[in-house]
Amino acid sequence: MKSLWSDSEAEAFVARYGETGVSRDLALRVYTTRLLGGDPRLVLHGGGNSSVKTTLRDLLGEAVEVLCVKGSGWDMGNIEPAGLPAVRLAPLRALRRLERLADEDMVNLQRGNLIDSAAPNPSVETLLHAFLPAKFVDHTHATAVLALTDQPEGEALCREVYDGRMALVPYIMPGFALAKKAAEIHERDPRVEGLILLKHGIFTLGATAREAYERMIAMVTLAEERLKRGRRSVLASAALPSTIAPVSDVAPMLRGLCALSNDRASGIAKRQVLDFRATPEVMAYVNGAALARYSQIGVVTPDHTIRTKNWPLLLPPPEAGRLREWRDGPAAAAVAAFERRYLDYFRRHNAKQKPPKTALDAMPRIVLVPGVGLFGLGASKKDAAIAADIALNTIAVITDAEAIGRYECVSEADMFDVEYWSLEQAKLGKAAEKPLARQVAIVTGGGSGIGAAIAAAMARAGAEVALLDRELDAAKAAARAIGGAACAIACDVTDAAQLRTAFDRVCTVFGGVDIVVSNAGAAWQGSVGEVDDATLRRSFELNFFAHQSVAQHAVKIMRAQGTGGCLLFNTSKQAVNPGRDFGPYGLPKAATLALMKQYALDHGRHGIRANAVNADRIRSGLLTADMIQTRARARGVSEIDYMSGNLLGREVTAEDVADAFVYLATARKTTAATLTVDGGNIEASLR
Repeated sequence: MKSLWSDSEAEAFVARYGETGVSRDLALRVYTTRLLGGDPRLVLHGGGNSSVKTTLRDLLGEAVEVLCVKGSGWDMGNIEPAGLPAVRLAPLRALRRLERLADEDMVNLQRGNLIDSAAPNPSVETLLHAFLPAKFVDHTHATAVLALTDQPEGEALCREVYDGRMALVPYIMPGFALAKKAAEIHERDPRVEGLILLKHGIFTLGATAREAYERMIAMVTLAEERLKRGRRSVLASAALPSTIAPVSDVAPMLRGLCALSNDRASGIAKRQVLDFRATPEVMAYVNGAALARYSQIGVVTPDHTIRTKNWPLLLPPPEAGRLREWRDGPAAAAVAAFERRYLDYFRRHNAKQKPPKTALDAMPRIVLVPGVGLFGLGASKKDAAIAADIALNTIAVITDAEAIGRYECVSEADMFDVEYWSLEQAKLGKAAEKPLARQVAIVTGGGSGIGAAIAAAMARAGAEVALLDRELDAAKAAARAIGGAACAIACDVTDAAQLRTAFDRVCTVFGGVDIVVSNAGAAWQGSVGEVDDATLRRSFELNFFAHQSVAQHAVKIMRAQGTGGCLLFNTSKQAVNPGRDFGPYGLPKAATLALMKQYALDHGRHGIRANAVNADRIRSGLLTADMIQTRARARGVSEIDYMSGNLLGREVTAEDVADAFVYLATARKTTAATLTVDGGNIEASLR
């Protein structure tokens, strides 16, 4: 591992933050914290912490010695000075005189001694930083260090590798007791460069930010070098079926099996979003003959358990052509066994808790599938990706540990204590979920106009969105505007191969599909008695048959998931109130309206709803500025009057239409309905 310290970059941080009144110490603390947080071999997704002891002036102008320590909710990789809240140091150090300290009292005292009462909660390991005398303290869960400590001979290996340069601390749950023990061990030999917390992580100390950082790099490098020596071949491959089902077919079934809840009576399914990984390292791990042993031992550091639970779900390899039997047989049985195991684990350890805890859901966050790969699961794509990243780290640790010894982690009781520790659970937050959270939405024609507005509205309502469009650049621009995990896919919906590829990709990226907005269309004009067959057929291909193809793909996936779904069609007012010389457009739209009702009729028993939006006079790729000008001139009115030519006298926008689609996506007990969004056109109104 190489040091990334740069004198010029360090001074740039000092200059940049100095302009805002941040001290040199704190600016350099931010700089080296980011260096550590930017390397996944050291820190993952909010893990680790760092601190600096310095002096600030309070409101009275008096100098106060403080500890600036990473705050809860901040990530070391992009931390700012605000992410290192300042806590008065003297009261923290005074706590060491106590024999014991409740977590709630610890948090209360730390918050009560913040210089800024609006600052985030200081790290759960604040007292450990405070009790150590070094000016700068760094803490990571370095992969290489965990591979040394997470085995029966871990302590002996660390003594061999560090030869007195690092003090060794036995595993103790983070908090007051660990802080006291670490300080006591450090005082036995104050010359050490840091601490190895067995089965937990590593702390390094320094008089300067650079010294603490480069000691971290040096100590982790020593661990990496030891892992290269005396390695033996591990992870011998197991026998697999000759043909493995593709991930795009496996993921929806897995997603359905691992839904947190699925109440068919109410139409409410609490799904999880998936994140798939299949690197060479992942495949070697999941295809290992001893996977059932080494994958089920436990987490490599207890800090990970709130994101991944204590062990992954292990499924049998899915053979191509026999997926339904795989889902309904061994896969369903494995999920049920995981749930029973988790609930039994909870009951056994909760019996010792005072007061008792409330069980979390019993569904996995990591799934290993031989022949296929690894899935992270979570409430959002972001959460699923975090779980998958941690799983990759777990694979690296276990692979290295097994190469030089035998993997062993903390006890199950210790894992329970951290998983159900209120201070750890607080890191995840408890904000109310948005109405379309945990759902995956596809919007065709999503690159512009109504489609882009629908995709943005679905994302604002909490859905993960995939935008399909013939114009990939337009779809990418719309996805960038949405942000997050919004996905742009090039797709001509009249091309069967492109459509299958697009749906396969959505299943691979997100795990499945819950909402499909079939929106893509184009308006051909002409008198129906004169229009040529080629034009009419071309319109039917896009404005009817493409809707059928999109819906068929969606229904196949929704049925594989078994958690219901929602089909939404953009039918236009032409479907019920045809305009003169618009037959080539209106006829297939009328057929699509009937198609929607047929899907509602045929697939309501599968929990799949089908509805339509009937909109009119929306500025879009269909109703262009030139068309608006031409039509307004033909009617002898202004463009404004033309666009607001409805009962309410108000122009209807793409955003208004998008809101209607979002409403229908949330209307769990509405199907076979058409929602009119046109400001009032009595001829186009339905019952």
